[in-house]
Amino acid sequence: MPEHGESLDPRIRRTRRMLQESLAKLLERKNFDEISVQDIAAEATVNRATFYDHYTDKYGLLNCLVGSRFDDLLRERGICFEGPCNTALKNMITAVAEFVARLRGSGNRPIEPHMESAMIAVIRRMLLEGLKRHPGDDAIPAETVASAAAWAIYGGVKEGGASQPAGQMAEQIATLVSPMMHRAYAQQGTLQTERQPQPSHA
Repeated sequence: MPEHGESLDPRIRRTRRMLQESLAKLLERKNFDEISVQDIAAEATVNRATFYDHYTDKYGLLNCLVGSRFDDLLRERGICFEGPCNTALKNMITAVAEFVARLRGSGNRPIEPHMESAMIAVIRRMLLEGLKRHPGDDAIPAETVASAAAWAIYGGVKEGGASQPAGQMAEQIATLVSPMMHRAYAQQGTLQTERQPQPSHA
């Protein structure tokens, strides 16, 4: 996503935030498929050229909107995902569940497919960043693991979010996803641990 991890000029940041908020307001009144770039630009009181200075299309804007709001939630909760431990994974899954609940609202309305795709992309990005901090020797690419795990996390939250406590659901999903993540995490570290000399009992 364009703004993640970038150091942006305050004017660029303000414009992008304005475009994101404009899309958020439109989503309260329309389905995503019914919203055009012109609608977004008009809501933000900018022209289409300004929109395209910042985003390739409305899908890129949606991804950034979802990512920014999810990042805000993670900061509110003091959650970061930097390693393979189950606690970090469960905290992230719990945050995903809370974010999905916010998207559904009090009426538990269905989430639009485009919004789901954006959410999965955000989860994948977080997992991939964590994986790349701990490069391993496994033959499965980190991108493949992050994609599979992101779909599993979102699917698990979507199916179980309204029917069981968040902590229990996070525990179950983490139990399923954790082995997948550990295949890509620091196999080298595991090998080093196994090679450490064993204490002598002589």
